[in-house]
Amino acid sequence: MTTSPALRCSMLCLGIAFFWGSSAIAQTGISTETIAAPAQPNTITLPTAEKVDREVWHPSDMGRYAVRNVTRPTLTVFQPIGKALPASVIIAPGGAFLGLEMDKEGWEVARWFANHGVTAFVLKYRTLPTPADQKVFVAELGKMIGGQKAAFAPPADTPAEALADGIAALRHVRASSARYGIDPERVGFMGFSAGGFLTRSVVEKGGADRPDFAAPIYPNMGPMTVPADAPPMFVAIAADDFLLARQRGLPLIENYRSAGKSIEFHLFSAGGHGFGAGPAGSPEEGWLELLYRWMRTQGFLTTEKK
Repeated sequence: MTTSPALRCSMLCLGIAFFWGSSAIAQTGISTETIAAPAQPNTITLPTAEKVDREVWHPSDMGRYAVRNVTRPTLTVFQPIGKALPASVIIAPGGAFLGLEMDKEGWEVARWFANHGVTAFVLKYRTLPTPADQKVFVAELGKMIGGQKAAFAPPADTPAEALADGIAALRHVRASSARYGIDPERVGFMGFSAGGFLTRSVVEKGGADRPDFAAPIYPNMGPMTVPADAPPMFVAIAADDFLLARQRGLPLIENYRSAGKSIEFHLFSAGGHGFGAGPAGSPEEGWLELLYRWMRTQGFLTTEKK
């Protein structure tokens, strides 16, 4: 795969953004502490799981949970509160494929959807291997940030393992649609940052397993090969996001439009990279409401059969 220098640099920036800042600060600004894995009820292990669990959990910003060295991908189910709607959505957190922001870009968003009647599944997909020792990891990350040779680096695009996990998640949700009380023809896939890269990949390379709608949030905005059966897409990003700044124009949006496919695009005036569900008082506050309205106007929330 040929990858532009801009995209490679973007993935490096994703790695820096994901691991920056927490309670115990080392020279790089990264926590050297690890924490116990939290309880994860209503979780199933996907068939793509490896035999050995190598997860390392560590604190993220504001006491949230993050994880790296994921080898056993899972789906955590968030059932709707009150009346259940027919649509469901798989949520892929970001983290440069070196780790996952499980709270900020996973569980918090899933709870929002469950509170609005939509069954949500948080996908903990496989990440690239990094040193098991958190202090060694932080030291190597410092080298990476400083432009030195390190033991790991973000990939240029979605790794094959993450893509396989995304497709496995789609297959599980559809195969279990009766169990979850959802419509197998209204299964969406959304993701943040690297999860947005993954969202693009399941659309581009998912074949018959493609989602019925897609929402990459602050994703790779570069060119995309749009398949003939590409689903409706919703995209949101801030104007000052480095992933947008590294592109000329809006290739992702332009490619989708040129292919004659449905796409809705929201460009917020500010917010940088990694705004999650949208902090109160920020330009992107309430963007989940925009996504929910889009899902409704696209017909995914109606109780009538599509």
